[in-house]
Amino acid sequence: MSNKSLGILYGVLGVVLFSSKAVMVKLAYRYDVDTLDLLLFRMLFSLPFYIFILFLIRKKAAKAKIVPTDYAWLFLFGFVGYYLASYFDFLGLNYIKAGLERIILFVYPTIVVFLTWLIFRKKITQVQFIAILVTYVGVLITFWDELDVAGNKVLLGGFLVLLSAVTYASYLVGSGWLIPKFGVLRFTCYAMIASTFCIVIHYLVAGNWDFANYPWPVYAYGLAMAIFATLIPSFLVSAAIERLGASNFSILGSLGPISTILLAFVFLDEKLTYWQLVGMLIVIFGVTYLSIQGKKRAKA
Repeated sequence: MSNKSLGILYGVLGVVLFSSKAVMVKLAYRYDVDTLDLLLFRMLFSLPFYIFILFLIRKKAAKAKIVPTDYAWLFLFGFVGYYLASYFDFLGLNYIKAGLERIILFVYPTIVVFLTWLIFRKKITQVQFIAILVTYVGVLITFWDELDVAGNKVLLGGFLVLLSAVTYASYLVGSGWLIPKFGVLRFTCYAMIASTFCIVIHYLVAGNWDFANYPWPVYAYGLAMAIFATLIPSFLVSAAIERLGASNFSILGSLGPISTILLAFVFLDEKLTYWQLVGMLIVIFGVTYLSIQGKKRAKA
């Protein structure tokens, strides 16, 4: 198998496994598990693996000189990109379908464009603007039927998941210069450890201390999320980006909403209406077109 084919395989597996996280969260919520408890399980169960990986690469030299302020920035990015993004996402899944959650999260490349313009004053081209506009029209169409249900909290859930997309996009924009200094493996492990620390502190302050009284499936879902929706896909995606490049991999990301919707249909019996499917396709088209144009601009 060629290097490129292997990269595509790794990328597809990584995207599908990441997409399974929302389904596992919804399955765990059937047991009335607290959001913070479930997030704590996910991070604590994955923590030993990241510490072990750090131990394995301990003798591998960093790619550039690392100063104390770099660790402060790394902690900040772990706080924003893994703790805040995960917490908002888990909260939002209390109120909306897993398929809708993935469609909202999928707009993060458009947020990256906005943040790049806001922070670095990088001009938004006409093509980018049109692609972004198309994407958000798709999101509005997707939510139209959900908003017809009186008294539901779909707007709150959608807003929380959008906050997750914003914080994750902020992490991508801000950490780009730091990842090459640490290397992908070391940076990912440190960031995950930092986010776990933040979640533990959050739990010590606001937790209900009922984490030992859930039925065994809750812990099983927490462990499954830690291994199959966090640990394994994080390295599959890194391997795919190494072989394909970030631009090519971003196009594979369009499989995310589709795989989540299929998994939610099989395991949660979630069904999307005709208009929601149309909206999903519009969102996928907008983000994929934006990614392809970004790739062309990078080559120019």
